[in-house]
Amino acid sequence: MSGSTTDSAPENEHDGSPETVEPTAESEDPKVAAVRRVSKAAQRWRAAQLAGCAALLAVALTGGSIAFGALRDGGTATVASSSSAVSPGLMAGGDLDAGIKAIQAHLRGQPRDFGSWATLGLAYVEQARTKGDPSRYAQAQQVLAKSMKLAPDNEQGLAGLAALAAARHDFKDALRYADRTLEQNPYNERALSSRIDALVELGRYDEASKAADLADERRPGIPVFTRYAYVHELRGDVRTARTVLERALSTATTPGDIAYVATALGQLAWNQGDYDTALTDYARALAADDTYLPALEGRARAQAASGDRAAAIKGMEAVVARYPLPGPLVALGELYEDRGADGDAAKAKDQYALVDAWTALARANGVNADLDTAMAAADHGDKASALRAARAEWARRHTVHTADALAWALHVNGRDKEALPYARQATATGYRNASFLYHRGIVELAAGDAKEGRSLLGSALKLNPGFSPLGAREARKALKEASR
Repeated sequence: MSGSTTDSAPENEHDGSPETVEPTAESEDPKVAAVRRVSKAAQRWRAAQLAGCAALLAVALTGGSIAFGALRDGGTATVASSSSAVSPGLMAGGDLDAGIKAIQAHLRGQPRDFGSWATLGLAYVEQARTKGDPSRYAQAQQVLAKSMKLAPDNEQGLAGLAALAAARHDFKDALRYADRTLEQNPYNERALSSRIDALVELGRYDEASKAADLADERRPGIPVFTRYAYVHELRGDVRTARTVLERALSTATTPGDIAYVATALGQLAWNQGDYDTALTDYARALAADDTYLPALEGRARAQAASGDRAAAIKGMEAVVARYPLPGPLVALGELYEDRGADGDAAKAKDQYALVDAWTALARANGVNADLDTAMAAADHGDKASALRAARAEWARRHTVHTADALAWALHVNGRDKEALPYARQATATGYRNASFLYHRGIVELAAGDAKEGRSLLGSALKLNPGFSPLGAREARKALKEASR
């Protein structure tokens, strides 16, 4: 561990103690405390009503657009590699908690070790996203500030601040801190990866492609390979994306990396409607780690698309019981609606209500949740709220995902002429996404271009006929009506 090792008395909690676990009632922000109380009440209610699922609602907080479980496009995102987060030693064997305890013990004896403070901050970010403990974001900020105070502009601290900013969806700051890290060390793998992520999430795709090429030259490996693949997928180059991911899988040695890369392959296949390949890839992931939630979620989506609704519902119920994020919650709600058995409408409503609770928790802990709000609320919540959130997110960043979200929010609010340019922008890069094609097809029809609308709806269903239990059904219905 790097940094000065001059002894001094251990710091107290508010100075960034390595021992901090939960914020105290006295120190906690009143708004956060209020949300926490509401959340706990909601958890008790849902535990009684829905077999304990919401008792784990706090698990819904994730570490950014590429974090574990944070899923783009209703479940088709790549997820962050553990090897790009904290040090490999901490992640070995999934023993993050033990690694944190070891760092805390070290810092009690060496409290001026700025490098270890930075590593602890990264570990807290990792813990926030894998353990569902949102208080860890504030703790990460505290200990990273401690690292920077001890050694201003140190490489480890800057990389940690980049990771924390991305975790809170502040991609401008993530890019700024990644760039500052690379000024210290142009070969810092974490900063190279964070820079790609930030550029992608800011919609600066040409720069992201160049950043991926540079990272591949400097530090080839799983964290860079997976990001390189996603940049190519966004441009419609699925062949290269899969080739790169297969290369990454061939180099993976730990169960965590194998599960991560195989899941990314499964998500890529699912997005192209190749469900057999997707299920095979998810099986590879689960053979390495049978508890890996992104693979369990992806498998449930592929099962649903393949027509095995019972297995899909069972699998998605297991996912949200452990990790109730907006994507899985909406997917399970739609599966209930699609099944339509007695009580399913109420079950679906419960899932959508939990998205609102997740949003409140996320915002209380410094996470920007506007994109999640826009996507969920447009179809299953307050439409005016969806549009406000989509506009707010578009003001921050112009990506294919924010363009699609804004287009759809405008559409459900009856503003199709305004929606049209955003819907077209969402499909402009060549990204092969059935949901985007479906949204644009519906908007084109509503705006008066029946021919283009029919073509896009047909393309969506040809690409991925099971892209959404309800969306695919509506696409087929709209295509049939428009073809009369």
